Amino acid sequence: MITAKHILQKPPLTHETLTDVTDLSLWAGQMLLQHGADSQRIEETVHHIGTGLGCDWLDILVSPNALIITANSGGEFRTKVRRVTRLGVNLAIIDSINDLSRRIDHGLVDRVYIRAEMERISKTPALYNRWLIVGMIGLSCAAFCRLFGAELPVTLVTFFAAAAATFFRQEMIKRHLNPYVTVMGTAFVAGVIASTATLLKIGAQPHLALAASVLLLVPGVPLINAAEDLLFGHSVTGIVRGLTGALIALCIALGLLLAMGLMGVSGL
Repeated sequence: MITAKHILQKPPLTHETLTDVTDLSLWAGQMLLQHGADSQRIEETVHHIGTGLGCDWLDILVSPNALIITANSGGEFRTKVRRVTRLGVNLAIIDSINDLSRRIDHGLVDRVYIRAEMERISKTPALYNRWLIVGMIGLSCAAFCRLFGAELPVTLVTFFAAAAATFFRQEMIKRHLNPYVTVMGTAFVAGVIASTATLLKIGAQPHLALAASVLLLVPGVPLINAAEDLLFGHSVTGIVRGLTGALIALCIALGLLLAMGLMGVSGL
């Protein structure tokens, strides 16, 4: 929350200092936008960082794939834009930047430390081994399949389908392919493997494997952020994020449709 203390007049920053503060604030906002933060969180965090480092005020414009900041100190302005080319979800990075912004807001760190910390955060490795992720996602989809009422053999098919699809998705992401093509291809792989339950007539409800094996692709974060952005008045970003979620859902459906057509199964 932006409080009255942030608008009190402060000693003006030098040209170099104001430029550096603007760069640091913009860098933090870029990482937040890139890793799945909602627009309100981005605005508040960037504002806290900029004012905590001596700016009188910051105006922040969050768009679906870019961030614009105007920093003001002693009547002097700096406006910078930074584009985000890849969007994803990494809540660990968001949490680290939020924690850093609170320390900045309380005056506990200087710009040298902040830049080093931002560099460290930007290079944060994955928290979990890729094979652990493959196994856990396969297990979670299998658990949903079981909750839907499937028998154990169908649940096992779902596990292997979701695990193989997750591995395929990791490889597609590593090659920086189009995200919508990645979603469609992942749904196709999951659908092909899950279709074996229907072809081999495993269990009484083999079609549940098809439905559960693609749950790893459900665009939960974009849809939640879209709702939050719309509620807080970030209409353009909210609409775009909602459309992104809808396109991801469409790609999931197309991938499954292609898989079912190839395998000759129906009745999902």
